[in-house]
Amino acid sequence: MEHPVPAPPQLGELDGLAYALFEPEGEPRAGVVILHGGGSAKESHFDFARGCRADGIVALAYDARGHGRSEGEFGPGALDDVLAMVELLRGRTGAVALRGSSMGGFQAIHAAARDPSLCAVVAICPAPDDLLLRALRSGQPLDFRCDAPATEAWLETLDIYDAVGRLGPQTGLLLLHARGDEQVPWTVSEELHAAAHEPKRLLILPGGHHRSLQHDLELQAVSRRFILAAAKG
Repeated sequence: MEHPVPAPPQLGELDGLAYALFEPEGEPRAGVVILHGGGSAKESHFDFARGCRADGIVALAYDARGHGRSEGEFGPGALDDVLAMVELLRGRTGAVALRGSSMGGFQAIHAAARDPSLCAVVAICPAPDDLLLRALRSGQPLDFRCDAPATEAWLETLDIYDAVGRLGPQTGLLLLHARGDEQVPWTVSEELHAAAHEPKRLLILPGGHHRSLQHDLELQAVSRRFILAAAKG
């Protein structure tokens, strides 16, 4: 039995950032900007984006600078890029959320601290600032283009635990983490949850690894339901 080929997204570019837009039929119920991890690309999250489209959520996945088809290097302008993508989605729906994995989770929390009108943040195995700083200082080659000196100076000014406490009063927070994560300890999400205000939810899953949860279909559905509930207010 042949399976139908899913409709491709609408591809576009904004200020050198390559993005893919998944629009549902009819009026969107909510919107979500999808943020990938370090060394990844937007295509790795098309499975989640297609699920969003099927549930009536308009989804926008993009390549962070230094990744995929986007121009430039990753650096201190990353949060401005996130918020520019949020504004692009706001042209299509009022309630916009962020969903980020690893370095994308780091960006999602910090960007949401700057935009209190976001309805929700879904952070999967989010990487804290100090872990990213250690990776940058380790001397190990990065698998993406990065303005390392500027990024190091920028990371020194950030505190993700402070940022999560400054989410908008109505911004919902969903944290997902695998106990078997070999890159970001699951206790990071536990500490972020403790520092955040309601509405918030923490799911620590047994086993797994750093990338296992982002492609788990059941957890993708949990994330979409969380975003839709937050969009209703």
